[in-house]
Amino acid sequence: MRIWKKAFGWIKPQEKLIFEDKNTDISSDKQPLSANLEINLALLGKLMGEAQDLIIREFSLGHDEHRAAVVLIDGLAEKELVNEQILNPLMLEIRFEIPRGSNELFNRIKKYGIPNTAIKEDYTIDGVINDILTGNTVLLLEGVDRALMISSQGWKDRSISEPITESVVRGPRDGFTETLRTNTTLIRRRIKSPDLRLEGIKIGTRTQTDVVIAYLNGVAKKDVVDEVRTRLESIKIDGVLESGYIEEFIEDRPLSPFPQVERSERPDKVASALLEGRVAILVDTTPFVLMVPTVFFQFIQASEDYYERYYIGSMIRVLRVLALMVSITLPAIYIALTSFHHEMIPTPLALSIASSREAVPFPAVGEALIMGIFFEILREAGIRLPRPTGQAVSIVGALVIGQAAVEAGIVSQAMVIVVALTGISSFAIPAYNAAVAGILLRVPLVILAGFFGLFGILTGLSLILIHLCGLKVFGINYLSIVTSAGEGEYKDFVVRAPWWSMFHRAGRITGKSKKKT
Repeated sequence: MRIWKKAFGWIKPQEKLIFEDKNTDISSDKQPLSANLEINLALLGKLMGEAQDLIIREFSLGHDEHRAAVVLIDGLAEKELVNEQILNPLMLEIRFEIPRGSNELFNRIKKYGIPNTAIKEDYTIDGVINDILTGNTVLLLEGVDRALMISSQGWKDRSISEPITESVVRGPRDGFTETLRTNTTLIRRRIKSPDLRLEGIKIGTRTQTDVVIAYLNGVAKKDVVDEVRTRLESIKIDGVLESGYIEEFIEDRPLSPFPQVERSERPDKVASALLEGRVAILVDTTPFVLMVPTVFFQFIQASEDYYERYYIGSMIRVLRVLALMVSITLPAIYIALTSFHHEMIPTPLALSIASSREAVPFPAVGEALIMGIFFEILREAGIRLPRPTGQAVSIVGALVIGQAAVEAGIVSQAMVIVVALTGISSFAIPAYNAAVAGILLRVPLVILAGFFGLFGILTGLSLILIHLCGLKVFGINYLSIVTSAGEGEYKDFVVRAPWWSMFHRAGRITGKSKKKT
């Protein structure tokens, strides 16, 4: 009884008796609605903390005495739509005979009274609150222990624009937004097939974030779809504010420096992944869509590779592979050659490097670490500052501070060139998370090169290769294109074949539909 008094101390005595007669547990998430309108409204107000943006509008149906109320959140629901499609038809323009029974009236309103395409019922307080918080309007009637949920979302959202992180010379200019329904529409525009499946779930006990699993039935492998669904449903967290939360939960090897989930804010790239048999995960309030399963070489591929002629796309991919190798190994190779293997450097170049390092008090490893940290700080500052200021800081900082460091004898000119080439090469990698992985690998290789020269580099690269060979993503080998390329996969590797010759999908991730015809 103490629990009842604590929970319902604010309710009038006669109203409290109604709850006690129904043996309703206020603490249950599935507490049913009451047939008493005042109790329902009071309970909603209490559970919502008498929120300032909570709108409760009581009214009577037509000229009758049937009491009703609509409940909505100001800013999430569009008030003009509520007035036109709910209040006006029920208060002024009722086009059916009002029956005496409340339940019959509820059924007639649902069938004839609301000119809206998305209407559903709910019997619980928890369901009503969830719908209110997603922008729907709830209609409650006196004498009815059910509620009508009417679609009325009307919040302000960002218009479709070109993705900032994935700009292209040729290709579509539209990008995902923070609105889930807009994002699913952009995919539907590109894949007009009844086989496109969009399964919705909610993640986050407090945020109740809408998440959509998108795949092509018959094209995506059923085992992969089931595994994605299972991993998402097993997530236990109170809030999901961005797809990065989910990315960490569904990874196979969380401690691996290599990204195991591809992300993109380009609808054409996601549509292409679906056509390959992969699964996309769309999260409300973020434009970044996750795609699984992912293999290593997909991080050096870009949408533009498929829009240009095949030899142009292939050449660009080869350059990206070289850029990836340079960004990971160049500082380590420079340190190994200048510290241990002088005989491998041409004599004039060796003398030039030695003269430039004559006044530098630090070893080559120290130089590389100092300049590497400085470069990453400049890059981070350029990202965080406002765009015009950030660009100025990146350019001026690199030129002025780099030159000052050389003149002060802190670093050598050759090391500045090496670090600059390394940083520029990392920018050529399309996937930002793959570029960051290169940074994480670069530092251990630099340290190994400083102690053991080229032998240390070879040891480090061997350990990286062993790790990659043992890495699996949703049951797919991370290096599967290299180790076990199936029919058609070798045509879309580093070198891309012409479109007219690529008829088969990747067998390792595709379901029954293997051909692209």
